[in-house]
Amino acid sequence: MAAPDLGANLWAMFARAARRGGDRPFLHRRERGVVRSRSWGEIDAQARALAACLLAHGVRPGDRVAIVAENRPEWCAADLACLAAGAVTVPAYTTWTAEDLAYVLAHSEAVAVVVGGGTIPDRLAAALARLPPLRLVVALDRPPELPAQTPLLAWSDALAFDRAAGGELPGERAEGGDLACFIYTSGTGGRPKAVMLTHESIMANLEGAWGLLEEVGIGDDLFLSFLPLSHAYEHTVGQFLPIAMGAQIWYADGVERLSHDLVEARPTIFTCVPRLLEVLRQRILASVERQGGIKAKLFHLALANGLRRLERGGRLDPLRAAVDLVLDRLVRAQVRARFGGRLKAMVSGGAPLSPEVGRFFLALGVPLLQGYGQTEASPVISANRPRRNKVETVGPPLDGVEVAIAEDGEILVRGKLVMKGYYKDPEATAAALRDGWLHTGDIGTIDADGFLTITDRKKDIIVLSGGDNVAPQKIEGILALEPEIGQVLVYGDRRPHLVALVVPSEELLEAAAARAGRPPGSQELVADPELRRAVEAAVARANAKLSSLERIRRVELLAERFTVENGLMTPTLKLRRSRIVERHGAVLERLYAAA
Repeated sequence: MAAPDLGANLWAMFARAARRGGDRPFLHRRERGVVRSRSWGEIDAQARALAACLLAHGVRPGDRVAIVAENRPEWCAADLACLAAGAVTVPAYTTWTAEDLAYVLAHSEAVAVVVGGGTIPDRLAAALARLPPLRLVVALDRPPELPAQTPLLAWSDALAFDRAAGGELPGERAEGGDLACFIYTSGTGGRPKAVMLTHESIMANLEGAWGLLEEVGIGDDLFLSFLPLSHAYEHTVGQFLPIAMGAQIWYADGVERLSHDLVEARPTIFTCVPRLLEVLRQRILASVERQGGIKAKLFHLALANGLRRLERGGRLDPLRAAVDLVLDRLVRAQVRARFGGRLKAMVSGGAPLSPEVGRFFLALGVPLLQGYGQTEASPVISANRPRRNKVETVGPPLDGVEVAIAEDGEILVRGKLVMKGYYKDPEATAAALRDGWLHTGDIGTIDADGFLTITDRKKDIIVLSGGDNVAPQKIEGILALEPEIGQVLVYGDRRPHLVALVVPSEELLEAAAARAGRPPGSQELVADPELRRAVEAAVARANAKLSSLERIRRVELLAERFTVENGLMTPTLKLRRSRIVERHGAVLERLYAAA
């Protein structure tokens, strides 16, 4: 069935949902140990009041407004206020350094910022100290120390603005092609690129997902919001999709309390990333091993039976089927209870999911669906369906999405969901958008049933298993500034964190060689304690300049340099990453095994 008419733009879509929702609960969050709920009407009033505040401080349609805050009801209200004012939202990651924030605010030409709590106000203050004054900063919690020229309001004061006499909001006149947000994603040069998404592109994504939702079943739905709202996946699927459905959103307290939030919130739909599933799988298996005895035997029997059912297309012989019904009540029901017991779909995206992890949850009765997307596609391109679920694939394209495979194997995407381009980057835009197709930079295949499989990546951007994008060149550049480091390769695609291969400086290697009486190229030199301490100190200094996601957790030292002669560098002196990883694959595996 086709998606219903969602309205002329994202603000109109919300306003319609808010009228229908009225006093019914919409957003939930634990605050000071107590869950507090906001109704549709309350968030509507907050968004309109903040829009009036932004307009009163000179924010005009098309101006950029940044949100640097944790997932919380105020984030949603602020985003909606930007849309109501006709402004363009610029979500920022809470893990960004002051330098990152300064770059994004300057690049986007943001005129106002909504800032959250924790250490964010301090980093924002350091960023704003490098920039011209803004028109407004709204603080959700502790206010940052700002230059006197920048107006600062507490959230409660910003909501005191009355729009009743102000007439029509600019956002009510927004057209489909108008910009809705800039979502920043890492570029190959290390600086993040601003993906320009329109009302139309995001709403096309919502409409494309409707067929999947109908298979899942729509009604009395609640989403658990866990991924950062600065991520395109959560921004579209975790915020705007529930609005389109008239569903509720529960904001998780963080990874430490996620297990409690799942049980307490009892979500029907949960968007997640592979890294989370890896952790949950480890926790479930560890709990089973601790219990031992008959419970462990029943669990492994249920898992084996479930895997057998998956291999046989859902069929078991009569005896196993009868046993499996008992196992479903004794084992799988308990696993489903860990996720709240109401889950219709747990949709994994943002990074490739290991088929082994996928089969584990499906075998235990958890309705796991893997999808694929890119920020540049607003972001969902394809997803498996409950009745057509090939766990080793990322499913068929959404309705209204065309996918093709280029001659070199690159995945191409076409449709209304595709971005408008990269802000202030015509060269990157021209490279990504050619002849109406988005060139994803990923390599893949499409099977006879139309299911897409991702096989490789053309670009060097590292996607951690948590779905976060990091640019290795930026990190390598910062590490290489340390005098003790001669060369470095950062590694971590589909892994939980980053590690690195480091060739120490010639000076350190020569000094170690002199102490050991060996040639400077001998691999044994990297075991020298003094050399190792020097390199580890250098890595620690570099890590202090990086965000938490970009920091190197472990390093292995190499005495052999990367050169053109040994095939580890190109003639233009760029690292041949695949060859280095192939040659030192065993070393890299040991770094993760020892973590």
